[in-house]
Formats: sequence, C-alpha cells, structure tokens
Amino acid sequence: MAQNPNLAALSAAGVSVWLDDLSRDRLRSGNLQELIDTHSVVGVTTNPSIFQAALSNGNAYDAQVSELAERGADVDATIRTVTTDDVREACDVLRPQWEASDGVDGRVSIEVDPRLAHETDKTILQAIELWKIVDRPNLLIKIPATEAGVPAIASVLAEGISVNVTLIFSVERYRLVMDAYLQGLEKAKEAGHDISKIHSVASFFVSRVDTEIDKRLEKIGSDDALALRGQAGVANARLAYAAYEEVFLGGDRFRALADAGARVQRPLWASTGVKNPDYSDTLYVTELVAPNTVNTMPEKTMDAVADHGVVTGDTITGTAGAAQAVFDKLDAIGIDLRDVFLLLENEGVEKFEKSWQELLDATQDQLDAAAK
Repeated sequence: MAQNPNLAALSAAGVSVWLDDLSRDRLRSGNLQELIDTHSVVGVTTNPSIFQAALSNGNAYDAQVSELAERGADVDATIRTVTTDDVREACDVLRPQWEASDGVDGRVSIEVDPRLAHETDKTILQAIELWKIVDRPNLLIKIPATEAGVPAIASVLAEGISVNVTLIFSVERYRLVMDAYLQGLEKAKEAGHDISKIHSVASFFVSRVDTEIDKRLEKIGSDDALALRGQAGVANARLAYAAYEEVFLGGDRFRALADAGARVQRPLWASTGVKNPDYSDTLYVTELVAPNTVNTMPEKTMDAVADHGVVTGDTITGTAGAAQAVFDKLDAIGIDLRDVFLLLENEGVEKFEKSWQELLDATQDQLDAAAK
C-alpha cells in the first residue's frame, strides 16, 4: 500500500507521525496496521481520556472484564490488565518500525495513574511496575511534568526505563524536564545501563495554550489584543524547539553523554487537534515541522493533513526571534503567561483524573454486572 504523500512529506522533513489514540477495536480490525502502511504512522500515544473512551464504547472488552470478574479482580487490577494488554499488543504491531529506526520510533506510550501526578515516589513505583508488566523494549512510560513529576522522571530514566514526559506547557518547565533527562542518563550510565537504549520525548501541549490565551485576549478586546489570537501555541512550541537546540545540539553536558551513546530527547507536539474552527485544521502540524520532532495526532487531524495539509519543509528553525516577539506583545498587553501555564497544568491533571475516575466507575459497573 502506498503512503499518503502529505504525511510522507512530513516524515521526510524529520517529523515522526504518531497516532494519539488506541483501542482494542483499532488493534483487532487491523486499522492501526493500515495507518502504519498508508499514513506513515510510526508510534502511538495513549492517555487516561483515550482509555476511558475505548473502554466505554462498544463491547470489545466485555469478555475480558467478565473473566477478570470471575477471578475476583478489583477495578484497579482490571484496568491495569486491560490497558497494558492493549499497549503490549500495539508495541508488537509497531515492532518493525522500532527495529527499522534503531529504537527511535515504533514507540507506544502508557501513562501512570493521573491520581499520582503530585506524588513522586508512587509515580516512580508505578512507572517501574508498568514497564515490567508490558515488558516490551519499545514502550514509553508517560509521566507528567508536574513539580512532583520532574524528579520522578529523572529517577525512572536512571532505572534504564524510557519515558514520555507529558503535560508540558511552558519553556521554563521544559528546561527542568531536559535537565531531568540529562540527570537520569548520567545516573543510568553510572549504574551500568546501556544509555543508547534509553529514549525519551518531551510532550509540549499546543492547542490548549491558544484556547486559554485567546479567551483572555478576547476579554481584553482591543484590536491589538484580537490580532494576537491563534499565535501563542505555535510561538510557544517554536521557543521550546530553540531550547531543545541549545541543550542537545550545542550543550556540553549532553555532548559528554552522546559520546557514550545517548540519544536526544525529542520534542513532541501534543494536543494538536485544532479547537477553534476559525483556524486551519492542520495549523499545529504544518507550522511545527522540524528535524527530530514528533507530532502525535488524533485521527481527525491526521486525516486533515492527509487530505489537504501543505508541508513545505522546516517551519521552525530560525523562528525563535519572531516567536519571542509574540510573547513580548502578549506580555505588554497584559497576558500573565505564568498564570496561563500554571492553570493549564492544573487543568490538564484534573481532566485526566476525571477521565480516570469515569473509567473506574464504568469498569466497576461492568465488574458488578458480570458478578451477578
């Protein structure tokens, strides 16, 4: 089967195309394999909201949940079994992409329980547990970049475990994430791990930044404020890429690790589904093209890129000055960026906790029904 030319062009420009979705139906129907064959997909990301939607729709999980109910499994064990089974199967589907890319792609992510987002030690323990349960070298453990998450990231990497750092909104926090990655690699190297096998991506959330800042700009309501709508998300990601270049392409600390086989921690653009219908539905893909990046897309966004996305090559390198100018204007007009990023982080954790609770409740109902 031929690859879609627009997504193939994105891949050729250095962007790894990952699907931001997973379900048993997608696995068993062959849809994931089809997207690999036709849409240049080389990775999959999941989160609590994705699993909540997957388990709540249809009956693909009914037989397994009934079997677990008969065994006396509680709701947490049931969800852990069901989700890790899906992720393990997805890892196996993507194994050829992992091998072909020397471990860079072919990756599948699973997130620690979002209720642990503010608990460092419990996050570390669950990350290690999930790594052992899935037992696939192309797994990534997702850990949020909360204040408690950052030290957990370093500790989990030090164990030789590959990590997808999620819920990053500010460049300031991203710098702490990159530092945690380097610290984790240094400790892993000291412990005798082969650091060439440790991979990481740093997931920068894009569309949510525009959604929140646009709301504040509209409240200000001046022409200057309204003219800045839809610019912050892309500018923020471009500034993040400049920070990535500084640390990984020009930094002495990483160079010492690279000599021992270390890989760069790639920036990943997440939350790339466009929420404002006034904006191009491919905005957070075509405007964020650069080497050594990942774009994880919901299928709707991927289909839009496949249909009419215009990929013109690198649209990030060299844009840091213009991106900073956008932020300077936002600051001058009265947008409190620090407050925006703190709010978005807290909301992100709350949304995932809510989805997880809905998943717990729905699964408990299934277990109760199966036990009757």
